[in-house]
Amino acid sequence: MKNNLLSLLLIIITLTLTSCMNDVTKDSNEVEVVPQIQTPAPSPTAKIEQKVGLTDVAIQYARPSVRNRVVYGNLVPYNKLWRTGANENSVISFSTSVKIDETTVPAGKYSIYTIPGVDSWDVILYSDSNNWGLPSEWDENKVIVKTKVSSMELPFKVESFQLSIDNVSNNSFTLGIAWDHVYVPVKVNLPTADLVMKSIKEALKTPKSSDLYKAAVYLLQENRELEKAKSWMNQSLEMMEDPKFYQLRQQSLIYAALEDYENAIAIAKVSLEKSIKAGNSDYEKMNLDSIENWGKM
Repeated sequence: MKNNLLSLLLIIITLTLTSCMNDVTKDSNEVEVVPQIQTPAPSPTAKIEQKVGLTDVAIQYARPSVRNRVVYGNLVPYNKLWRTGANENSVISFSTSVKIDETTVPAGKYSIYTIPGVDSWDVILYSDSNNWGLPSEWDENKVIVKTKVSSMELPFKVESFQLSIDNVSNNSFTLGIAWDHVYVPVKVNLPTADLVMKSIKEALKTPKSSDLYKAAVYLLQENRELEKAKSWMNQSLEMMEDPKFYQLRQQSLIYAALEDYENAIAIAKVSLEKSIKAGNSDYEKMNLDSIENWGKM
């Protein structure tokens, strides 16, 4: 009996010591977590990505706010180089070459710097994009393009600084710089037409109906080489067993663009009939409107 009590006592002591050691080990492994205060950035970062034509355009920049300050001529001095934003320099990238004025800018990433004036700004793309604000030493050899742009007075206030990709078309866009009551538009031209025509030339070495159709629609959209567009469209539809109403619609538009309204109307009537059968009211209306309008030509 005495031995049993002694064994039980030893077991209890062992369990107690093990528990204490586990607690000590646990405490020693725990690291005190100090709470971190998070506050909004005064000039938050913004990113824009846009496909324009066949070119990927991306902009990253910081957005300071007016906050009841006098911006131009004070916070941002006239006739002095400006980082065009806040914090790190604002950057823009292009996946293809582009043209600003008559200068070709190769594909790549560039800092956006400006020299604001009362009525016009100098806008600069700079090849070194790894700067906090302005470069410590300005290198004219890194200036890829410098263009003078007339500024516009806005009828409303832009509280937070904004860079934007405006007036998007197949062949160009406008880099917009807006803050307070000032807007500066920079026209950027793209090589879309050259790239498309190069791809068309390659694809039509062994032409398929779909390639001919896409090529013809592109020429129609760009209002160029319409006779070639007509030829390609006719070849495309001839290769199809049953052209769809939307494909016939494009064919009719090409004939109308060439002022061959008689054939344009005839094709539009077939497109109309097929669009009614397909239950597509949008194409039904477009065809009806075109037939009426072309009939007056």
